[in-house]
Amino acid sequence: MLQHCSLLLLLCAAQLLSSSSALPFEQRGFWDFAMDSLENSDMMTMMRDQGEGSAVEEIPTPDMPMCPFGCHCQLRIVQCSDLGLTEVPRNIPPDTKFLDLQNNRITELKENDFKGLTNLYALSVRNNLISKVHPKTFIPLKHMQKLYFSKNLLTAIPKNLPASLVELRIHENRIKKVAAGTFSGLGNMHCIEMGANPIQNSGFEPGAFKGLKLYYLRISEAKLTGVPKDLPDSLHELHLDHNQIQAVELEDLSRYRNLNRLGLGFNHIRNIENGSLSFLPMLRELHLDNNRLKRVPQGLPSMKYLQVVYLHANNISQVGVDDFCPRGFGMKRTYYNGISLFDNPVNYWEVQPATFRCVNDRFAIQFGNYKK
Repeated sequence: MLQHCSLLLLLCAAQLLSSSSALPFEQRGFWDFAMDSLENSDMMTMMRDQGEGSAVEEIPTPDMPMCPFGCHCQLRIVQCSDLGLTEVPRNIPPDTKFLDLQNNRITELKENDFKGLTNLYALSVRNNLISKVHPKTFIPLKHMQKLYFSKNLLTAIPKNLPASLVELRIHENRIKKVAAGTFSGLGNMHCIEMGANPIQNSGFEPGAFKGLKLYYLRISEAKLTGVPKDLPDSLHELHLDHNQIQAVELEDLSRYRNLNRLGLGFNHIRNIENGSLSFLPMLRELHLDNNRLKRVPQGLPSMKYLQVVYLHANNISQVGVDDFCPRGFGMKRTYYNGISLFDNPVNYWEVQPATFRCVNDRFAIQFGNYKK
């Protein structure tokens, strides 16, 4: 019965996987990071091991590594969350692929904490009290691809991260500075979540992101007053929501021609300089809600692939007939499927129907009532 329950839990966890979104990553359990990265061969091997070796798994043999006290070890996953631990436990099985240490009271990662864990794929130390990481802590982790470090007390990004790292979640720490060369040698890194850190524009030294080929970067809930300079030009998603950005200048977006999604909601933006959006030919989603714009940004009609535009909760009082759609037919490759304009001082009955001639469905347009 225990075997069937374990298999069912694995299958249920796999159903919960989703692609990256604009919201901050919230890891609620060790299955969140364990199941999204198991290759099919590993999954089948683990299931087979669970089924065929179950008769002896409950009685450890001398050759079988012990599970750390209080933890749960199964299918090369070691769960040690919510135990009140003040340090990384010993006796972690050397074949561990997923190590969950979240929701504890660990204050420091030491040099030999992960010694011998050469097969580790993902590590979560989320929601601890970690303020210090030894420079050699991650050296044994030659194959680690995912590191979840959110909700700790770090003041700097740890040094000597594994070259194999693909995803780093370091949301909600105390990081104020990203020095030049911080990510040196991390050419495999595709995703960084570093929102909710008290970092200003001056906190990014020139060359801070040099060498990275990022697809996803989130620096939300920080203290940015403008779009940061010299971010990787490979970005597909850039989220800068919940900052103090005042305006978007002409050159701010000039290097991000691969961008599909841009999040600038919940800022103080009053102006987007004409021509700024022309640098984003592949953009599909533009989030400018909860700002201080007085008009629809110029350049939207020429964006052939733009599908979603969030402009609600601004100060827009007029919407022109050519603000969203090009004049000629066939110029827009993809029609809009979402335009939000509610909570703006614009009277929807004054907007001409032809304004939304390149929108898929009338239900895709949201006006609503304006409240002062």
